[in-house]
Amino acid sequence: MSPAVPLTELRQLLPPGPLLLAYSGGLDSRVLLAWLVALRDAYPGYSLRAVHVHHGLSPNADAWATHCQQLCDAHAVPLEVVRLRLTCGPRQSLEAVARQARYGALAARLAPGERLLTAHHQDDQLETLLLALKRGAGPRGLAAMGLRQAFAGGELIRPLLSHGRAELAAWANAAGLSWIEDESNADLGFDRNFLRHAIVPPLQARWPGFTQAASRSARLCAEQEALAEEIARADLALCRGDGASLALAPLASLSEPRRHNLLRHWLRQQTGTVPSEVQLRSIWPQLVQAQADAMPALQWAGGTLYRFAEALHQVARQGVLSPGTVSLTRDGLCRLPAELGWAGLRMCDRGELRLPSGSESVSLRWGLPGSTRLRPVGRGGSRPLKKLWQELGVAPWLRGRWPVLYYGEVPVAIAGKLVCEAGAPRPGEARAELIWVPPAA
Repeated sequence: MSPAVPLTELRQLLPPGPLLLAYSGGLDSRVLLAWLVALRDAYPGYSLRAVHVHHGLSPNADAWATHCQQLCDAHAVPLEVVRLRLTCGPRQSLEAVARQARYGALAARLAPGERLLTAHHQDDQLETLLLALKRGAGPRGLAAMGLRQAFAGGELIRPLLSHGRAELAAWANAAGLSWIEDESNADLGFDRNFLRHAIVPPLQARWPGFTQAASRSARLCAEQEALAEEIARADLALCRGDGASLALAPLASLSEPRRHNLLRHWLRQQTGTVPSEVQLRSIWPQLVQAQADAMPALQWAGGTLYRFAEALHQVARQGVLSPGTVSLTRDGLCRLPAELGWAGLRMCDRGELRLPSGSESVSLRWGLPGSTRLRPVGRGGSRPLKKLWQELGVAPWLRGRWPVLYYGEVPVAIAGKLVCEAGAPRPGEARAELIWVPPAA
């Protein structure tokens, strides 16, 4: 007699609808396939299909794909085999690259309204928790894997998370199932395999309830992380500056732990990641507590943090843009380097510029030295560009990319900001306007 399938548990977890199984063909996903087929056959409203990711790392990978296809065909489960080509860059682990590629393939194939199911179980949860400890993770990392989470515009669910590997193996053997044994699972060079074979068994032998206790700890960390996120969202509403910046005054009123919590939340929203603990603790003293006339910046993997106009700004990593010049026509738009957009000079009765004379060349220049002097209209004297950027409120990360209009060798305007005496029209003179369309526009 085949062992019972926990249909009540599955129905509570999975409402009727389309299901997509990430099917490796190993023990865990083989059990989940059997359970889902039983669920589909016992109750109306469920549909099931599967995806097998062929990483191409094992000489047996083709045979595994054939095995999966045959089993799915036998159960009338449509299967898609996705073949990947993996490339490891410097300081990248094959485990991490394969995982990222696998989830990318699954995300691309998840249909609207479909739920993705993976066969992670309680022992996988323990390994994930131990790997997070190795990295020095906080509550978010120690929460390990959730039972369900948002994924690719849909939902990812792990129905086996309350079941241990030994329990699943016993069920599979009693049901007479066959499955794939991946030879790489015995390679202790992989961190997860090292934990699985060398670390976890002694822990479980010493403390038989260790795996279950670790799962409880992960759930508690997930609960604390959810609370921290809730607080961060409320704090972000109070500290939001112009655009996506953080205003310093309300930020300063928060306690240090609460401020760090908000910074993590804000930066994760902006970049999808967070700085290291050392970098996070450097933000306040290096940026906020720097001298008032300083323009401090903190570089990290997600880009650069700036303090500007009494706010913190996160700026994505920018390519190097050398100082340059481009000639403009006297009528019509001209493409600038990709980082600068489009620009042009055109006649306009209400324009603030004079038309250039026939002998004057027209150009846009960027990356000018801060010592370059301009004489704005009505100022009675020249000012260095560095001071003008500050007066005009141009952010430090934009200054090297902000165009200045020249007639010949004389600066006549800063795009969208001011006109110089040398570019001002005299009464009765024909007028022009400078049009600049930055990339964001």
